Amino acid sequence: MDSRAIALKVAGTMIAHRNKLAGKAAGIYQAHAALDEVAKTVHKHREEHHSTAATATSHWEGRTAAAFDKRAKRLSGYLRDTSQASTKGAEIVATTAQSLDGRHKAVSQLVEEYTNRATTVLDAGRAVTGAGQKAALLKAVAQVSDLVRDYTNESVRHLRATQGQLKDAAADLRKLERAVEHDGTFDAKRKPKHGKESGGKRPDHDATRPGSSGVRDKVKQVARGQLGYHEGPGNQNKYGPTGPWCSNFVTWTWRKAGVNIPILPFTGDVYDWGKDKGLAYGTNNFDQVRPGDALLFGTGPQSPETSTHIGIVDSVHGNQVTLIEGNSSDKVQRVTHTLSASTFYGGVHPR
Repeated sequence: MDSRAIALKVAGTMIAHRNKLAGKAAGIYQAHAALDEVAKTVHKHREEHHSTAATATSHWEGRTAAAFDKRAKRLSGYLRDTSQASTKGAEIVATTAQSLDGRHKAVSQLVEEYTNRATTVLDAGRAVTGAGQKAALLKAVAQVSDLVRDYTNESVRHLRATQGQLKDAAADLRKLERAVEHDGTFDAKRKPKHGKESGGKRPDHDATRPGSSGVRDKVKQVARGQLGYHEGPGNQNKYGPTGPWCSNFVTWTWRKAGVNIPILPFTGDVYDWGKDKGLAYGTNNFDQVRPGDALLFGTGPQSPETSTHIGIVDSVHGNQVTLIEGNSSDKVQRVTHTLSASTFYGGVHPR
């Protein structure tokens, strides 16, 4: 095992902090997109309702017309309040998302800086030979332990600051609920029932359970549903933190399909996750490639320089594999490659 791999092995807590921030960023970007869409939709409905009601009463006189007009104005007011609350909520979430992005980048930089320093220390200790070898290794290990402690303490501060920001944002969003609790558009306490609302069928949990036969089809279904999605300015994406997002897309898709994996912005972490779960395979086992798998581009999972890209297998035909890739020409698209060790260093099954 090389020094960099050893350094990363003992930095598990710091890496967990980075991945946790990535997961929170992915969730909050989805929340922002949902609130923004709600605001636009409700505003559109309000305008349509206002126009339709005005047309209906323009040639209508009498007490019933006045009562209708009063109810129409009340409903228009409810829709206005909902639209304004949704817009405000989207603003709160957008501000929090930007802060989360910054925190995630800061912890990612901590991980990279620590890894480089620890690798240098370990390389120096391992280079010593002869009678002083043991003492040099012990000294290197002690120095790495100090580095891990210092850098992890810094990542803890970022994580705690994020938790505080999320708590404040949640409190602000709860305040907005009062503006929409009577409009009849949404009731957070209402839960779907088995029966007419759900077609009388219970959800098929087994279809997306990681250990079930349906997970591969679900992965393909989710991935295909994202084809054509285009990133925003500066690599902004709905799948995870701002930045290169091919790995965000793969792990987001797997999560949607029921795979218990965090949002992992670095492609090499997907391979390491699969290795820990017994789901990863190398270039000697490309006969195992199946639709729904993730294939890793490059030469190995050690760093962004060696693990360069990732995609989800859509189909395999002989030595040709078609992937659905995020951050491919700034969008989600299908790309066909030759299944070769010169392109890929390995793959991971979703289950």
